[in-house]
Amino acid sequence: MMHLDQARVALVHDWLTGMRGGEKCLEALCEIFPHADIFTLLHVPGSVAAGIERHHITTSFVQRLPDAARGYRRYLPLFPRAIESLQLRDYDLVVSSSHCVAKGVPVPAGALHVCYCHTPMRYVWDRFDDYFGRGRAGLVTRCAARLARRPLQRWDVQSARGVHRFIANSATVRDRIHRHYRRNDTVIIHPPVDCARFAPAPGPVEDYFLVVGALSGYKRVDVAITAAQRAGVRLVVVGDGPDRSRLERQAKDAPIEFRAWQSDADLARLFGRCRALLFPGVEDFGITPVEVMASGRPVIALAAGGALETVIEGTTGIFVRSTDPDAWAEVLRAFRDDRFDRDVMRQHALRFDRPRYVRAMRSELVRLWEAYSSTRRAQ
Repeated sequence: MMHLDQARVALVHDWLTGMRGGEKCLEALCEIFPHADIFTLLHVPGSVAAGIERHHITTSFVQRLPDAARGYRRYLPLFPRAIESLQLRDYDLVVSSSHCVAKGVPVPAGALHVCYCHTPMRYVWDRFDDYFGRGRAGLVTRCAARLARRPLQRWDVQSARGVHRFIANSATVRDRIHRHYRRNDTVIIHPPVDCARFAPAPGPVEDYFLVVGALSGYKRVDVAITAAQRAGVRLVVVGDGPDRSRLERQAKDAPIEFRAWQSDADLARLFGRCRALLFPGVEDFGITPVEVMASGRPVIALAAGGALETVIEGTTGIFVRSTDPDAWAEVLRAFRDDRFDRDVMRQHALRFDRPRYVRAMRSELVRLWEAYSSTRRAQ
C-alpha cells in the first residue's frame, strides 16, 4: 500500500487574495504537503504567505475576467463552471479547503477527495441577505443574486456528493454540513491559530475596546459601534470592507477610531493592550478571539457560532445573548479589567495552536488514506 507521503497531492482553495482564516489553514496544509500543487479560481500574486506562494498554482478563467482581483465576488454565478474547468490529472489525493466552490472540483478517477470545510457556500445559504440584502448590494446585483440562488444551492448540494469525507472547522459547520448535505460522518478539527505571534503585554491595559475583521454586514460591527456610543467607551475598529463608509458615518461624533488592516506586530500590540475584543457576529469558527486570548485579553462575544467553542464564559470572556446594542452597552458599562487572568486565557488559547492543527490534520488524513486504500484493494 502506498504511504500518504508518497501520494501525489493536489490542494484546492477558493481564491488567493489575502491571508485570512482559510488561507492560514491552507498554509498549514502546505506544510503537511510541501510538494503539492495548488488549484484555485483566482490568485493575486504576493497576497498570501510565502509558504503558499512557493507552490505551483493553477488558476481558472476567473483570473482573466475584468477587475477580478478586486471584484471577483460579482462573478459568483460563474464560480461552479470555473471550478469545474480545472483539470486535475494523475493525483492520488485531493484536499479542498472550501467555503464556496472549491469542494466542487472534478477529482481524478480513483483519487480520494477530502474537504476541509470552513462552511457550506455562505453566499447562498445562511448569509445570503448579509451579502445581497437591501442596502448591501445594488438593485441589479440583488436581482441577479436572487435568480442565481436556487441553481447555486442545487449545485452546492450536488457537488458535495463528490467529496469522500468532510472535515469541519467547528461544530457549527458540522451541523450545517449535515443540514444542507445530509452527511453525518463529519469530523471536527479546529483551525490553526499561530499563538506564538501573541503574548500578554506587561503592565496595565489601555482604555479601548477592539473590533477586528472585514467590515461586512454579517460581522455586525454596527452593533459594537452603537453599543460603544451608548456606553460612552472608546472603540478601535481595525479592518476594511464594503461597509466601511456606512460604519464611519454611523460612528460620527463618537470616540471611535477606524484603522486599516495592521501589520502582524501592530495587531499583536493592539490585542495585548485592549480591554477586550468585541465579537458581535455569528462566525463559523473565529480565529481572532483565540488570538486575543493568546494575548491575555478577554472576548465579549455573541453567544452563537464558533465562539461557543472557543470562549469560556467567566474565564476567558463574556457572552451576550442578543444583538440588541443596549444589551452590549450594559456589558461594556459593567466590564471589569481585573476579572480575568492573563495566564489562564493564554493557556486556554494554546489548545488551538497551529502545531496541534498540523498534527490532527495529518493524523486524520493518514487514517482516511489508509481506510480508502484498503477499501480499494478489497474491491
